[in-house]
Amino acid sequence: MKTALIQTTLFWENPTENRRHITQKINDLPANVDLIVLPEMFSSGFTMNPTAVAETMNGETIMELKQLAKAKNCAITGSLVIEEHGKFYNRLVFIFPNGAVQHYNKRHLFTLAGEQQNFEAGNRREIILYKGIRIMPQICYDLRFPVFSRNNNDYDLLIYVANWPETRITAWDTLLKARAIENMSAVIGVNRIGVDGKNLSYPGHSAVIDCLGNTQVQVLNDDRTEIVEIDFEFQRQQREKLGFLNDADAFDLR
Repeated sequence: MKTALIQTTLFWENPTENRRHITQKINDLPANVDLIVLPEMFSSGFTMNPTAVAETMNGETIMELKQLAKAKNCAITGSLVIEEHGKFYNRLVFIFPNGAVQHYNKRHLFTLAGEQQNFEAGNRREIILYKGIRIMPQICYDLRFPVFSRNNNDYDLLIYVANWPETRITAWDTLLKARAIENMSAVIGVNRIGVDGKNLSYPGHSAVIDCLGNTQVQVLNDDRTEIVEIDFEFQRQQREKLGFLNDADAFDLR
């Protein structure tokens, strides 16, 4: 699966400018990309002011992504602030080339920033089937909670979209590898760069890790789009050869 990781700066609480910026980056991609991955809250930055930036699932950003997915004949994913039934969600959307949409609401809200005071937490895992690949999407702080992402032989790819700050970037680098190794799964992590409206600095470090924990690519503090081919046949062979997932403990998630 040929995947484009869009690591970029974001314009603080400015969905219009972020749409323009992201659209240009997507339009600049070659025609043979299968999947485009954007950062967390790509339309606003990691704001705790959802009323200023929230959209609906029929809003301008979703409509624009649908048009881009169709034009590029690829899927696009990333998270943004969505209002639904009077509640706000940090919601990852997965836009298929035909315009269909699946979504995942962030389960682990970042209490250090007060996210739980402004957003509603998600209550379930989501598995997305795309081009024969089973994808489990996650958002930023979810990365710290391995039980939630435990592979029950039900996915082939973990995706983490993030606004992960420079002060804790060692944890990001380390945990992406850990999630790949313990779940025998390819992992994509896409983080932003730049400085946000709270004066927090983000260093990128977007990466693709294979099922053995090897870094296939890592993008440091650059405004750059990286295109990576993920070899799921190699992963299938390693899972069959090593059998680690068959020996995992069973548990119930509450």
